Amino acid sequence: MNWSSLRVWLELLCFGYPYAMAWYWMIGGVLFHLLRERKEPRFDMPPPLAQHPPVSVLVPCHNEAQQIAETLAALDASTYPDFEIIAIDDGSTDGSSALLDELATRYPRLRVVHLDRNRGKGAALNFGATTARSELLLCIDGDTLLDPHAITWVVRRFQNDPRIGGVTGNPRIRNRSTLVGRLQVGEFSAIVGLIKRAQRIYGSLFTASGAISAYRKRALHDAGWWSPHTVTEDVDISWRLQMTGWQMAFEPKALAWILTPETVRGLWRQRLRWAEGGAGVALRATPQLLRGHGARMWPLWLNWLVSVMWAYAMLLVIALGLVDTWNVGRFMGLRGIGFLPGQFGMVLAFYYLLQALVAVALDRRYEYGMMRALFWVVWYPLVFWTLQAATAVVGLPLALMRGDKGRWTSPDRGFR
Repeated sequence: MNWSSLRVWLELLCFGYPYAMAWYWMIGGVLFHLLRERKEPRFDMPPPLAQHPPVSVLVPCHNEAQQIAETLAALDASTYPDFEIIAIDDGSTDGSSALLDELATRYPRLRVVHLDRNRGKGAALNFGATTARSELLLCIDGDTLLDPHAITWVVRRFQNDPRIGGVTGNPRIRNRSTLVGRLQVGEFSAIVGLIKRAQRIYGSLFTASGAISAYRKRALHDAGWWSPHTVTEDVDISWRLQMTGWQMAFEPKALAWILTPETVRGLWRQRLRWAEGGAGVALRATPQLLRGHGARMWPLWLNWLVSVMWAYAMLLVIALGLVDTWNVGRFMGLRGIGFLPGQFGMVLAFYYLLQALVAVALDRRYEYGMMRALFWVVWYPLVFWTLQAATAVVGLPLALMRGDKGRWTSPDRGFR
């Protein structure tokens, strides 16, 4: 392949992939809205359920002393009539253990399971599930403030379709004190929601949200429960559950308010963990794609593969941009690609703005004033595409070389 051909392929991949995916997400998101969302009641007015099966809410904790009290207070205020709370203290060293015991005396629904050392979130969830009394398990993080009606919406989704083994909710950002935090408001509120809508309408979800997800015990049993050896247990269980034949659903009315990193360092560590964990899951699933229900994961697997190729192509384009800027290619007979994308870039920017507008329009019924987030959403490609490309480039070799590790550290919860 000569230089001219390589340049054409690089430009097609770097600009064509986001362009194609923008239409893929928009069409899927609009179809989800028209078929499954448009005529639904408001998120704060759930219809009465014919039955209220008991639900066990699992809250794995590792060094969550700063926020666990408000998390459990919000959870205890849920309007669902029959649920228990199981907090799993995974070897915390910041006083979470004693605090959880004190909170158990305040909330009769709350039981606390103590683990002697940090075994990882997946292992903590497995320990909690063994003590749960209910067939339906709802899992939230130690910083998640659950909407009072969220459990009702999740149960309703399970009751409407017995083929559904897992449900992911709709996480929203509650800390917005820095530019990094405000950028994620637009990302979670619009882009992530649009992608989940589209993936669900096309058949499979890449991942349930670790901040709010729910499962049938039977589905978890079929999938082999949570892996204690992965850093993204939510991605891992989502893939294995769907490859056993169960469906996963997205319930946008099940709201959960979460904390996110508000520093570049914290955001980098979070996204690198996601990239490494996602690559590990996709690589492990590869041999099973031709067997049984594994075929349904092909669209997600191909999208992951092309996204990694796109990340490496972007890295190459940036390097060639430096060649062009500094004119060093003349010593090697190379011509670079300028940083300014020209016509391709202008077309891509237009369609990205259209995608952001569609995403915010679909999501505004769950958070008033969402149109104001458009100001921050428009900066998403500049900041997060660069970050995602960098973490994908670093995450893939990490997944190949060292594999997943199950232990976790207390995440960056932003400024409080």
